[in-house]
Amino acid sequence: MGKLLIVGTVAFDAIETPFGKTDKILGGAATYIGLAASNFNVSSAIVSVVGDDMPANYLNLLSAKNIDISGLEIVKGGKTFYWKGKYHNDLNVRDTLATELNVLADFNPKVPESFKDADVVMLGNLHPNIQLSVINQMTERPKLIVLDTMNFWMDHSLPELLNVIQHIDVLTINDEEARQLTGEYSLVKAATKIEAMGPKYVVIKKGEHGALLFHKNKVFFAPALPLEEVFDPTGAGDTFAGGFSGYLASTRNISFENMKNAVIQGSNLASFCVEKFGTERMVTLNKEEVNKRLLQFKELSQFDIELE
Repeated sequence: MGKLLIVGTVAFDAIETPFGKTDKILGGAATYIGLAASNFNVSSAIVSVVGDDMPANYLNLLSAKNIDISGLEIVKGGKTFYWKGKYHNDLNVRDTLATELNVLADFNPKVPESFKDADVVMLGNLHPNIQLSVINQMTERPKLIVLDTMNFWMDHSLPELLNVIQHIDVLTINDEEARQLTGEYSLVKAATKIEAMGPKYVVIKKGEHGALLFHKNKVFFAPALPLEEVFDPTGAGDTFAGGFSGYLASTRNISFENMKNAVIQGSNLASFCVEKFGTERMVTLNKEEVNKRLLQFKELSQFDIELE
């Protein structure tokens, strides 16, 4: 069984969309990544930090999905990272109403001994120095290091971000962030520039328009499944990353051909995440539903053609 180390936030989210709103619910990049990866035959662990205000039932939920939480630090008297956001009718547009770092401000990640030899490391969206600290704690070079980041770090910690990017194998970002990082409008040119920074593979997420995988002169495109309803897009990108890295860790095959499958697996799981608020849909998801929708992806992207 492959080993997957997940680094990121376990957090409280308060979300408002045109379809409703929530008070504080379970969120955070590591949470979504872990729940997505739990759909594969993989041994996974989360490295993160929470306050003692994090309800035990949320932590039990992660453990029940066979996610090792021995690397999840609980700070006595501390408050858990909190994010509040409001989405507009165009769900690609959102306003951040509140961000409270709380215990995350002094987070010093500690990788459990039993996961210092993980096959795949999935570095969720965090300060680049925290991501680099985790890489430096590994006792041997993982088969694959995947890093997710966002425009906030490009705005505020670009030198540190460029430094950690030199040490990874796969960078996953959205199209807007790829353009900001490289100054290129063309995503093909942007991917080439990112590969020159260090990563061998680049995954550019385009939300409801699918995802692109780049490696040298090869490109693969995975469509997004057209859904009748998108309820809450929070965590969809992290769910994609969890599906992508979880599949690769479970198959222990990091070839470009298998990464194509991983992109489809990630897109498939992300299509479930958006159907309900927060992590609700990912918690109840079962294998039969996952496989049924994978067939829909196959039908969406396969065709026969005769060339004259």
